[in-house]
Amino acid sequence: MNSLTAIHKRLEAYSKMQSIDIQAFSYEERQGLLPILTSAFADAGGWILDRRSLSSSTVEFHVEIQLRAVLELYSSIISAGLQLTRAAHLGLTHLCTCRRNISTRADLSQVITVRIEVSFLEDLTLQSLLNTVSCPA
Repeated sequence: MNSLTAIHKRLEAYSKMQSIDIQAFSYEERQGLLPILTSAFADAGGWILDRRSLSSSTVEFHVEIQLRAVLELYSSIISAGLQLTRAAHLGLTHLCTCRRNISTRADLSQVITVRIEVSFLEDLTLQSLLNTVSCPA
């Protein structure tokens, strides 16, 4: 097999990693977390392609980032205070493993699209629980 064919097969394998979906949640206030999260994406080298509200408690981001910076993205998401689902942790860990095992600069420059869906959960307090339970007369 010549080197051109080997390079083509390697690029085909990496082209399957073009996007990843991540689900996360937070107990933080939406207006306080969104600027921190936006800054975290930029600090990791990501470009925000789209940001939209799916509901009053859910926001979706589409971020592009080079494969070489996926570890920085992962750590910035965690440091921003987001709680990731198990599938999100596994997906990001897989990308970090791929990044570590890639040897050429061209492969590390591959751009990956990450869709991050953030759900904002209310922190249950005793007062909010008492307000939702009706007392019998």
